Amino acid sequence: MIIKIAVIAAVTLVFLYGLLLNRLKQTSARNPIPACVADVYDAETYARQQEYNAEKCRLNYWNQAAGFVIDLVLLIFNLYAAFAGLFKPDDWTQMFAVILLNTAASLLTLPFSYYDTMVIEGKYGFNRTTKKTFAADTVKQLVLGLGLMIGIGSALMGLHRKFGDWLILVFAGVMTVFVLFFSFLYPLFSRLFNKFTPLPEGELRDRLTALLEKNGYKVRAIKVMDASRRSSKSNAYFAGFGKMKTIVLYDTLLEQMTDDEICAVFAHELGHGLHKDTLRSQILTFVQMLIISLLAWLTLRSPALFEAFGFSKINYGFALILIMSVEFALFMPFFGLLTSHFSRRAEYRADAHAAQEGYAGALISGLKKLTRENFSDVAPSPLLVTLTYSHPTTAQRIEALQKLGGEEEPAAEEAE
Repeated sequence: MIIKIAVIAAVTLVFLYGLLLNRLKQTSARNPIPACVADVYDAETYARQQEYNAEKCRLNYWNQAAGFVIDLVLLIFNLYAAFAGLFKPDDWTQMFAVILLNTAASLLTLPFSYYDTMVIEGKYGFNRTTKKTFAADTVKQLVLGLGLMIGIGSALMGLHRKFGDWLILVFAGVMTVFVLFFSFLYPLFSRLFNKFTPLPEGELRDRLTALLEKNGYKVRAIKVMDASRRSSKSNAYFAGFGKMKTIVLYDTLLEQMTDDEICAVFAHELGHGLHKDTLRSQILTFVQMLIISLLAWLTLRSPALFEAFGFSKINYGFALILIMSVEFALFMPFFGLLTSHFSRRAEYRADAHAAQEGYAGALISGLKKLTRENFSDVAPSPLLVTLTYSHPTTAQRIEALQKLGGEEEPAAEEAE
């Protein structure tokens, strides 16, 4: 009984932490706006951005509460064990049953996701997702998520049986390879949801290619993703490793920015590659997998933990749910402080590279556009930034660029 109470208390703490983060985001509206981003929104647009933020936060409260209640019901009434009891008693089938129930339970929060995408995002002019696309995306995500969970659960079961107490190092290594392999194949998985086409020949492509050649950096391709199928928000990112690296630009980015601003964003992404930020993140990934493996080892050494929730023996699916959704989720705020800190430092370095290439001013104007077009906060809570932000705030990035001699591109160039 004590073990069950402890697990439920941990779930409650994770829930309360989520509420704290949501509250910090909601109260950011009261924070003074830094002078360097005071021109991002006019008064009318800023009021609308605040309404958007408030609606998103209110929905998130309900979404978190619903998820919390679902978790409590499943745990308190031993529903995982009861559902698994309907299937054959072999370990693999029992694991599959628990993961299947967990996936099915996630469908209960689907209305919140639908309301977020189709109602709130639509109300503020961001959503371009049709009902058909939303349904197709949901099915793909569920199937992909179920497959990943079964794969990881099977690896956990097989490695535990074979290596016993050596599970910590072996599982950490296997999971790290798995995560890196998944990252390597990310462009392939992305094609399940979006179309990617080569950046058309022309002045922009020539300028981007010249940037790569100047820095002695090679990528497999520069692709444009049809992000506009789902949203008007924009972004850019690196995908893949080594010679298989691909730089992806949202088509909305090409629509909203000037060539100089796109080159600035590209130079920023190039800075990540030159500073080997992907390699640094891989090291943190291994540390994360090592922590998860330690939690797996401790969990699988505690038969009473499974008995407390109605199982007669170890269930690897339930172990995986406890490890990821309870134990690591409880530890994540502390680990997140470390990863977020290093990530923000990497963003400053990448911005500095863009400035070194002569694009400080263009990056400043581009950051303001990204903030405005994505309805991002211009004055988020400092505590929220410290706890969760992988990027510095727009104001922090602009202030750093200004110290490097950057001045915003003139408004006339934005009309090109």
